[in-house]
Amino acid sequence: QVQVVESGGGLVQPGGSLRLSCAVSGITFRMYTLDWYRQVPGKRELVASSGSKGDTNLADSVKGRYTIWRDNARNTVHLQMDKIQPEDTAVYFCHAKFGDLEYWGQGIQVTVSS
Repeated sequence: QVQVVESGGGLVQPGGSLRLSCAVSGITFRMYTLDWYRQVPGKRELVASSGSKGDTNLADSVKGRYTIWRDNARNTVHLQMDKIQPEDTAVYFCHAKFGDLEYWGQGIQVTVSS
C-alpha cells in the first residue's frame, strides 16, 4: 500500500520560512519524480520537481525563494520555503510519479499572514 504523507505546514508571517516534508512508502522511491504542487480555488500550480536523476525544477514564481531536495535513503522529499509571501498561501500537495503510476498526498495547508 502506497502512502504519501506531508508535514510541516501551518501559519507563517510574510518574509518568514517554512519547511514542508513528504514521506512516501510502498514504492521504489528513487525511481520516482517527486513534485510539490499547490492549489488555491480554481488553480493548481506545479511549484517544484525533483527527478530521479537528481535534476530539480522550480516554478518562476518561487525561484530564488524555494528549494526542493530529496533523500532517497529515507524516502522523503522536502520543500524549503523562504521569503514567504502572502500569495504563497495554498494547500500544498506532494506527488510521486513514475510512468503511468502516480500518487498524491492528502495536502497540507500553508497560510501566510501577519
